[in-house]
Amino acid sequence: MPNSDKPTACLALADGTLFYGKGFGASGETVAELCFNTAMTGYQEIMTDPSYAGQVVTFTFPHIGNVGVTPEDDEAAEPVAAGMVVKWDPTEPSNWRAAGDLVHWLEKNGRIGIGGIDTRRLTRAIRQQGAPHVALAHDPEGNFDIAALVAKARAWSGLVGLDLAKDVTCAQSYRWDETRWAWPDGYGKREGDGFRVVAIDYGAKRNILRCLASAGCDVTVLPATATAEEVLAHNPEGVFLSNGPGDPAATGEYAVPMIKDVLSRDLPVFGICLGHQMLALAVGARTIKMNHGHHGANHPVKDVETGKVEITSMNHGFAVDAQTLPKGVKETHVSLFDGSNCGIRLEGRPVFSVQHHPEASPGPQDSFYLFERFAQAMRDRRAA
Repeated sequence: MPNSDKPTACLALADGTLFYGKGFGASGETVAELCFNTAMTGYQEIMTDPSYAGQVVTFTFPHIGNVGVTPEDDEAAEPVAAGMVVKWDPTEPSNWRAAGDLVHWLEKNGRIGIGGIDTRRLTRAIRQQGAPHVALAHDPEGNFDIAALVAKARAWSGLVGLDLAKDVTCAQSYRWDETRWAWPDGYGKREGDGFRVVAIDYGAKRNILRCLASAGCDVTVLPATATAEEVLAHNPEGVFLSNGPGDPAATGEYAVPMIKDVLSRDLPVFGICLGHQMLALAVGARTIKMNHGHHGANHPVKDVETGKVEITSMNHGFAVDAQTLPKGVKETHVSLFDGSNCGIRLEGRPVFSVQHHPEASPGPQDSFYLFERFAQAMRDRRAA
């Protein structure tokens, strides 16, 4: 390679495979699990989704950075994903909503990007071999200790057994009343009396909270480690279990006892993503690590009870093992990509959860009705 084209970033896989490219964003190194996301929109929402903690994201769509960044699209206060891999270098943004560009945003927030990568080859490797452990380095001078990078990738412990919810949860409780974005006014504010909902923050996306507020919920957010006593002290009419990162079995060590206690109070409960897995663990099921997970905004999910197929947004590397669901727990949704579990409900009770993301951000809104179902369960409880 001519010196003028000397690579300034390197992605080293634990098996010794190397990808060289052009670095952007912050300089330095990071070690994480590598996944790929097939969404055509929403790179900022993906990078700020707390569920991506401990992961470097490969974007299969080549036009990353073209609409810039805006604080309105942040799903958390700052990027949570460890880094990003793209095919083409980010360009200058061309969008009326842009408040900045991707490169400077990543640099300001200490996140590394690498461009010029054959993302199709990389995606095939992830699908065939499973999500690898990687070391991603960016040095403007192009100096890399390859042996050290590969060694760091190999030495990383991985996500299995890792509780990351504690790293991304809120430090203290807070109220949420912002509603979904709507033209032409942007985000709104919920007014009037609402259903008292306690949302457990395992890494909650802001748009999930907005969807709860839009469905008529008066939301109080509590940290992931909240006890049943702390939850019930708010006299909730419903409890929501949020998305989040890491191994659900590890988070379940402290989350499951709380959820079991809440379930004994016969309250409506709704879970999404990690919250779905937490609910499954609480009723006696098990979770498993997937080969490469589901990450994208075009995943078909079938409602096995109605036959309806929804196109959904997904982001998870672990799944509920449907074979371990106990009596009284019904499988409600399955992935049409691989048949994995995507939803459960407790028979005869207003308790349900889904693996996919009905709030989108990014992605389709086919499953927004689940928020309304949760609200209806609380409405029915009031009437009773």
